[in-house]
Amino acid sequence: MEARRSAADTKLHEALARAVRAVAKEAAARAFGEPVAYVYNPLDYAWEAHRLYLRRFARRGVRALLLGMNPGPFGMAQTGVPFGEVAAVRDWMGIRARIGRPGRAHPKRPVQGFDCPRSEVSGRRLYGWARDRFGPPERFFERFFVHNYCPLAFLEESGRNLTPDKLPKAEREDLLRICDRGLRKVVALLRPDLVIGIGTFAERRAREALADGLDGPLPGFGRILHPSPASPAANRGWAAQAERQLEALDCL
Repeated sequence: MEARRSAADTKLHEALARAVRAVAKEAAARAFGEPVAYVYNPLDYAWEAHRLYLRRFARRGVRALLLGMNPGPFGMAQTGVPFGEVAAVRDWMGIRARIGRPGRAHPKRPVQGFDCPRSEVSGRRLYGWARDRFGPPERFFERFFVHNYCPLAFLEESGRNLTPDKLPKAEREDLLRICDRGLRKVVALLRPDLVIGIGTFAERRAREALADGLDGPLPGFGRILHPSPASPAANRGWAAQAERQLEALDCL
């Protein structure tokens, strides 16, 4: 039985790896004009870390897929893990890997990998809650898996982070079609009971992408508050609010 489970897990992880890399490659091949000045693809230069993340924590039949928007400059852009605040990935998840560099990097937003001195607040809040609530990461990932809808990070000339919803319409719609297909593949492989958007954008994209057709039963949907420090609500005790929202969705 253990050998069969191991073979099934390996097959799942390989399929997930192919799916997410294909989406990242297709998205990164697109041309992005102003206000985009730099595009980072962590599933290229930080692939080793992301592959470890998939191998250790991805499993079929989770209660909920927690869906983020796209990599943050001090999170996944540094570690290759969604919401990947450095200390959480290195010390809690136990993931350590070589991190390369993007082809072009903004001088104010260098990729320093696990040596990055800045902490991504959103990831610190999300995984800090997970650690306090579940203890070892394996217990959290028995129930949840965290994935980003879009694999790319975008920066303006100033170095300011630019989220996919702020892209020019034609570029945005082209990118969303690619990411929608990618999300359908990931959901078909993981078969979660629920897809929970971390924020409004992610929930909306999940509903629209999966309504267009899915190989398998359609999951339920929900939303939790995004842990970004740009959200006044999130700065008033994000963990307690997210806990209540997840309880209401019967995830705890």
